[in-house]
Amino acid sequence: MKVIVGLGNPGAKYHGTRHNIGFDVIEYLAKAPAVGAFRSAFSAQVAEATEAGEKILLVKPETFMNLSGRSVRSIVDFYKLTTADVLVVCDDFNLPLGKLRVRANGSAGGQNGLKNIQECLGTDAYLRMRIGVGQPGPGEAVDFVLSRFKPGERAAVDGAIAAAANAVGIWIRRGAEACMNAANGPAESPKKKTPLSQEEIDRRRDSKKKKQPEPEAPDAKL
Repeated sequence: MKVIVGLGNPGAKYHGTRHNIGFDVIEYLAKAPAVGAFRSAFSAQVAEATEAGEKILLVKPETFMNLSGRSVRSIVDFYKLTTADVLVVCDDFNLPLGKLRVRANGSAGGQNGLKNIQECLGTDAYLRMRIGVGQPGPGEAVDFVLSRFKPGERAAVDGAIAAAANAVGIWIRRGAEACMNAANGPAESPKKKTPLSQEEIDRRRDSKKKKQPEPEAPDAKL
């Protein structure tokens, strides 16, 4: 079984806000024909699907952001899962708008939903996908994440939601590393310089000599 948890706050008041982009990804995934209707369970809205013979749960906790861990812990305990079976999708105002970043562990980075999940699970070893929602001004973080995207930001946000959903699918089919490569881009390995052969060294030296101009004869003096 795989569990995808999108973080957000329940209720129409928060629909479409920056803080709810995790919910948006879950709702995007839920549009697939094979996904069932949402139902109330585990203090969340849960929809089920099957991918390659494996059961998938799409989860939107209804506990509000700061208590998201209660729902996640309930699901993990009920199905006797490991944290490797869980992927959490959330907003991040430290990332540029539309930027994805997936990590297999690490700190909550100021995201209160992740913080509570880590407290409830007792570990930070679970996959988390952060989506950049733009950056607030100094002292504006709370109001900023609870605001809605501007019309000019919508294209970047919609693209990020689609890209996040695609990365989730890769995680389900191919695992965490493939998901991270798809979302973050593969790390560039430094190019190793191949040592030159002596023949190539001689050839380059001879070529350089040929390109040097012949010295001019000094002016003749009468």
